[in-house]
Amino acid sequence: MNIIVGSIIFILLTIVFLQVKMARKKQADLQYIHKKLKQILTEKTNEKLILQTDDANLKLLLIEINHLLEHNQKTVAQYNKTEIAMRKMLSNISHDLKTPLTVVLGSIEMVLEDAKLSEAERKALLEKVYRKSQEVLELMNKFFDLAKLESGDRNLSISRLDINELCRNNILSFYNILTAKGFQVDVSIPEQPLYIFANEVAMNRILQNLISNAIRYGSDGNIIGIEVRDDEESIFIDVWDQGKGIQASHKDQVFERLYTLEDSRNKQYQGSGLGLTITKRLVEEMGGEITLSSIPFEKTIFTIKLRRAKY
Repeated sequence: MNIIVGSIIFILLTIVFLQVKMARKKQADLQYIHKKLKQILTEKTNEKLILQTDDANLKLLLIEINHLLEHNQKTVAQYNKTEIAMRKMLSNISHDLKTPLTVVLGSIEMVLEDAKLSEAERKALLEKVYRKSQEVLELMNKFFDLAKLESGDRNLSISRLDINELCRNNILSFYNILTAKGFQVDVSIPEQPLYIFANEVAMNRILQNLISNAIRYGSDGNIIGIEVRDDEESIFIDVWDQGKGIQASHKDQVFERLYTLEDSRNKQYQGSGLGLTITKRLVEEMGGEITLSSIPFEKTIFTIKLRRAKY
């Protein structure tokens, strides 16, 4: 009898001992998790929580904590990227506004203070003021358009459109500029109408931005092209040129806010750096996508993909 009682007591003591040991191990694990988590968040490292444990519930907790850490790290990285982009944007904004405003102020000062100016000279200066003021207004309108698109405040009404007709009209609207600059124009648009679901104002804006971009950066090739093609589900619009193109290292940046090529500050390559950003946002707003392929001085193609209207 004593042996049985002693065995029971031993078993109970063993169970209590193991439970105390497990509780201490769990407490130590939780303290480690708390300390390590605090270190990761304080030092903003990309570490994960790693802990050897047989506790199934603790394993599940560690998995979820690591998911949260990964999400937090991605959020921080995106925030840092956005902050850098904002700083660059503000720098570019100040440059793009300062240049025309300096011309405006200088011209007005001459008109006001130089009594010897002839009527023709005065008129020429005022015309320059008007042109530069228009540049500032156009730039500010682009900023407001982009802000509306990115905030979701701008809703685009979608309707059935003949994309062939839109493309012909838009390339035709640049006829005088293309002729004056000596561009050849290659148009490959099917005779049979092709329809898309899109917003007409947005599509005109997209095509004008891409054609203007091709003219600005494709002058070395002296040729610009537009092609419309299709498959069963989608319509594709290619706007291309054979100019200086875009290096592979820059291709992922061309749709970023205020991104411009290094020589885009030269008169030959003037641009606000907002046109392609707005173009991408508009395409995406209509459920499409835009891609770029470029071999410098051979062919640079911006391709728009939109949903085909089958009825």
